[in-house]
Amino acid sequence: MFAPGHVGELTQVIPTELVDAVLDETRTRERRLRSLPSRVGVYFVLALGLFEHLGAGLVWGKLVAGLTAAVPQTSEKALRDLRRRIGVAPLQRLFQVLAGPLVQPSTPGVRYRLWRTVAFDGCGSLNVPDHERNQSWLGRTERRHGPSGYPRLMLMTLCETGTRGLIAAVFGTASKGETDYAHDLVNHLTSDMLLLADRAFDSNRLLADIAAQGAQFLIRATSTRRPPVLALLPDGSYLTRIGSVRLRVIEAEVRSRTAHGDDFGGTYRLLTTLIDHHTDPADRLVGLYHERWGATRCRTSLSELSEGGR
Repeated sequence: MFAPGHVGELTQVIPTELVDAVLDETRTRERRLRSLPSRVGVYFVLALGLFEHLGAGLVWGKLVAGLTAAVPQTSEKALRDLRRRIGVAPLQRLFQVLAGPLVQPSTPGVRYRLWRTVAFDGCGSLNVPDHERNQSWLGRTERRHGPSGYPRLMLMTLCETGTRGLIAAVFGTASKGETDYAHDLVNHLTSDMLLLADRAFDSNRLLADIAAQGAQFLIRATSTRRPPVLALLPDGSYLTRIGSVRLRVIEAEVRSRTAHGDDFGGTYRLLTTLIDHHTDPADRLVGLYHERWGATRCRTSLSELSEGGR
């Protein structure tokens, strides 16, 4: 159980030395010789995320299926006790160590001019087990016909658009909105980042907080927002001011055609801190906004796994 190459493929992505260091730092390493040491517990929890539709026993079988050495027989109770013993601290610290941009700034597809492109992406449809401990802090989401059947978790992430690598993540009760969780991620933005975000993130306070971090942004505005026109620019965009932030507004008509030949679309109004139309022409920024859609597929897939593995 303590062999350097145990628990298969995961050790090639997350080395055992890193897991051991995290366990030592969080003081969660086992205090006596066990058949299921804490290191194995960390990889087991990671495997639970990979095979979320399986029970603990079947996930354990997948985790050790490729081992040639003798593996002790274990029960689901022993695996449950293992999870409780290591707790959340080593997994939280492991994420903090690994989270961040995945590639160098020179890698194609991860930057726009001077900035690394990142995006907010949330998922509010993650059901969790209907357990008293989950109900006590998550509650139940109120719907038109009553509360939801299971407690629900809201996940909000800041990710690198070119690689889908997670830079930071927060989660909690679904009764809070996406914008509230986005505020918790703003401090992870840096001056070399360009944030791409949907129309849920165009509140005045959030725009001001992002600008205060020194980051640039390209955010779609809600259809009801009508910012004042302070100056028209040759490319059709115009300058405006929202609160204390000086911005540029780009309006574009977006149309798509389905496989059945139906047309649909609408007007997109983009807010950006890139106000120079010479270096950042409107058509180029409209094309850049599309990269956010590719990034959001990584988080949306979480809510689709339980729907038949789509």
